[in-house]
Amino acid sequence: MSTSCTPTAGGRSESPAGTPSLPGEGVRRIVPVQLAERSYDILIGCGLLDDPASWAGLPAAASALIVSNTTVAPLYAERLERALAGRHRRVLHLALPDGEAYKTAAVLETVYDRLLGEACDRKTVLYALGGGVVGDMTGFAAACYMRGVPFVQVPTTLLAQVDSSVGGKTAINHPLGKNMIGAFYQPVRVVCDLDTLDTLPDRELSAGLAEVIKYGPIADAAFLDWIEAHLDALRARDKAALAHAVQRSCEIKAQVVGCDERESGLRAILNFGHTFGHAIEAGLGYGEWLHGEAVGCGMVMAADLSARLGLVPAAFVDRMRRLCERAGLPVRAPALGTPRWLALMGLDKKAEGGEIRFVVIDRLGSARTQAVPEALLRQVIAAHGGEA
Repeated sequence: MSTSCTPTAGGRSESPAGTPSLPGEGVRRIVPVQLAERSYDILIGCGLLDDPASWAGLPAAASALIVSNTTVAPLYAERLERALAGRHRRVLHLALPDGEAYKTAAVLETVYDRLLGEACDRKTVLYALGGGVVGDMTGFAAACYMRGVPFVQVPTTLLAQVDSSVGGKTAINHPLGKNMIGAFYQPVRVVCDLDTLDTLPDRELSAGLAEVIKYGPIADAAFLDWIEAHLDALRARDKAALAHAVQRSCEIKAQVVGCDERESGLRAILNFGHTFGHAIEAGLGYGEWLHGEAVGCGMVMAADLSARLGLVPAAFVDRMRRLCERAGLPVRAPALGTPRWLALMGLDKKAEGGEIRFVVIDRLGSARTQAVPEALLRQVIAAHGGEA
């Protein structure tokens, strides 16, 4: 990362008067995303869903639509509706089918159907209540409906809280590639209630840890040390550990997005492990592996690629493999066959002029993108079990 965009501890904490500012103990942590007139805050803490202060200052509108899925809606939609009742005269619900396989144009149309069927105007506020799929689809719908309506991210998975809800990348999948159809469209606020992680399945928690882990190699070596030391606490859902992990992840992402909102350069480093990971998701069929599982395996492969380029020692590859295994992530690639791997990675959004570009670690805590010889890719694919 360039020195002008090195992440710093930019968040702040708020707690009731006389209350110690302890992580996860009634503290509201705030991480600002600085994007001029599109700036917004990420709120992190416990009990935020029911706290009226979480929703104060949001755009006023007669109508609001909570977009969730069939898994999350029964858990949290009514609570969010009660919290919003004083802000909107009408709060509507829509529960999408749950899973990456439904991140499609056809399902997206059901959001427009509901908005139009209820005669929602251009001031209507959309609330994305769920994980990354819900957040991406709601954001894309908000970007397109009447050429843009405000939306709020209310992420309920660890992966969404540390990554997909922040930065304004919205999209749907295409059979030929993940997130290939979408828009950059920023939320007006992100509300990360750590209590919603209590209902998250263990497999989903592990998938979210992949996106936490990635921030260490690309931007903050000390954070990688911290993750290794506190991984057991994170997997046990210790609120203090989760609060720090979410805050530091959001600080790093906010800094990168503030420097490169539309991924013209620096922001691409946030895709460490994702070129391999997206190929896994598309090659197996969306939903077979969770996104974070594919990213975890992809990070091990990208670390190996970095080592084969002579940028990092082989010990770093072993370190990443051990950490991902401890997090409960797969580290052995599916046998898609080398030609299929290369074809799928050629569709990656970082590809330029027919060259596949990868995020590589040039030293611990720093990353860059570069084109890679096909011979090296073949070696990495073979070494990690990707050959048919």
